[in-house]
Amino acid sequence: MADSTLELLADALAAVPGVAAITLGGSRARGTETPSSDFDLGLYYHRGSEPKAERLREALRALIDEPDPAVVTEVGEWGPWIVGGAWITAGGAKVDLLYRCVEAVSDVIRACREGRVSMDYQPGHPHGFSSAIWMGEVALCRPLHDPDGLLEALKAATAPYPTPLRAAIVRRFQWEALFSIENAKTAVDRDDLTHIAGCAYRALGCAAQVLFALNGRYLINEKGAIQEAATLPITVSDLVRRVLRVWQAIGRREPRQSLDELRAIERELRELSASARDG
Repeated sequence: MADSTLELLADALAAVPGVAAITLGGSRARGTETPSSDFDLGLYYHRGSEPKAERLREALRALIDEPDPAVVTEVGEWGPWIVGGAWITAGGAKVDLLYRCVEAVSDVIRACREGRVSMDYQPGHPHGFSSAIWMGEVALCRPLHDPDGLLEALKAATAPYPTPLRAAIVRRFQWEALFSIENAKTAVDRDDLTHIAGCAYRALGCAAQVLFALNGRYLINEKGAIQEAATLPITVSDLVRRVLRVWQAIGRREPRQSLDELRAIERELRELSASARDG
């Protein structure tokens, strides 16, 4: 999708009543995209002045490749954290729209700065949806439309990375990594590879959360989190290769070997956390 198409989309959406600000998020905002990466657009609105799906469809109709099958939801249709949005294609590229309430995001940022983080079940997020994702989205986004300076004000509250947030994430997920590994152990004698794989994924998701927090980085999606965590200054040695060994052992029906590798990763993670705390 050409930049001109992105600008046209932003202009069209900005004209919809209720749309207070628009962001470009995800890998496109961070400069880590691949040619096939989606365009993630955040539509921010004020509580009580939510944009209507029908008005958004009308605004998009002339710009998207296939208007009829495009999915555009009402606010709240995808639950309290994803909220709602749209799946469309424009200029041959996949575009995801996500709704965000300005006041709700501001409340979450305040809570994160105070060291209060929640984790909720959410389809599309196998590890769950951490409330800190909303803060990370603001920190990492590129504003496309912000006439009242709403995003500017929210962004100012995300930097520097808050020390209480770092402590809260490490405290919440460090113990769960080992708990998940030990939980997997209970399924070894039953040869329950599905449960073992689920626990392994959970442990690695927790490890990624801890590594991002130790480095003062916002984690906004599980996809690619291990690969990115492996490039951070504070990280587990040879992380990507060791994670691959975890999955290879499960694939060979050798869960004990997989759990041994996970335990070794978790031990090193604990050492990193202790060093960061003591330092």
